[in-house]
Amino acid sequence: MPVTVRLFAAARAAVGANEVIVPAGSLAYVLNVVEAGAPPFGKVRPACSFLINEVAVHGEEGEILVQEGDVVDVLPPFAGG
Repeated sequence: MPVTVRLFAAARAAVGANEVIVPAGSLAYVLNVVEAGAPPFGKVRPACSFLINEVAVHGEEGEILVQEGDVVDVLPPFAGG
């Protein structure tokens, strides 16, 4: 079972989809696969925060493991008021 990456706001616009399905691996690997399929995501990615299974993750992307069946949410900064 692969990983589901759900994209919001500017990340969704950069990728051109609400979600993508990718293989499991480190968070860096998962995001690199998304970026390989949609290079504009690379401009949005540095400003994003990430949830895995609805829990915020912090630390180095290469050290965070994303397992098969997990859901990764990509949340760019939101503006409004």
